[in-house]
Amino acid sequence: MVDAQRARKMADRIHEIVARRLERGIKDPRLGFVTITDVKVTGDLQHASVFYTVYGTDEERADTGAALKSATGMLRSEVGKNITARLTPSLEFILDALPENAASIDRLLQEARQRDQDSQTVAATAEYAGDSDPYVKPRDEDDYDDEDDDLDDDDTDEVAPVVDEADVESGAVDDGTVEPDGSTR
Repeated sequence: MVDAQRARKMADRIHEIVARRLERGIKDPRLGFVTITDVKVTGDLQHASVFYTVYGTDEERADTGAALKSATGMLRSEVGKNITARLTPSLEFILDALPENAASIDRLLQEARQRDQDSQTVAATAEYAGDSDPYVKPRDEDDYDDEDDDLDDDDTDEVAPVVDEADVESGAVDDGTVEPDGSTR
């Protein structure tokens, strides 16, 4: 296992070498407009994954992938000449899905903007389900005085007479019961 710093430096160096070689040109008509986006090197420095993007159609991407696959040996020898490592790592070219991911993210952001705009439109025309101010407001002192006056005006001065059970049993007080013959006590 090699130090991560050394693997990162080698990845940067491979990125530079491969990009410079592709810029100078490979004599393959299938090679399109290629951009090397990233290079990842394994911890033992034996394998390098080179990520690339191609500007163009799906057919141009496929043709460029085939051209890079056929040029892998030449690019590996170029890397071997320009790095100071005992072994030259094998190269693998991987089509980077960066443009597709970016387009997908742009589409999702546009959809989110549209939803935000729709919810703002709905919120602007929305009305409260209850009162516009749902909180109970404290009453004024005048309101309390009016209620106290109302309580005093009620007919609460009349008090019901107190009746003992002994009076009811003796018949001194009419309790409102009806006898079987139809008379009241």
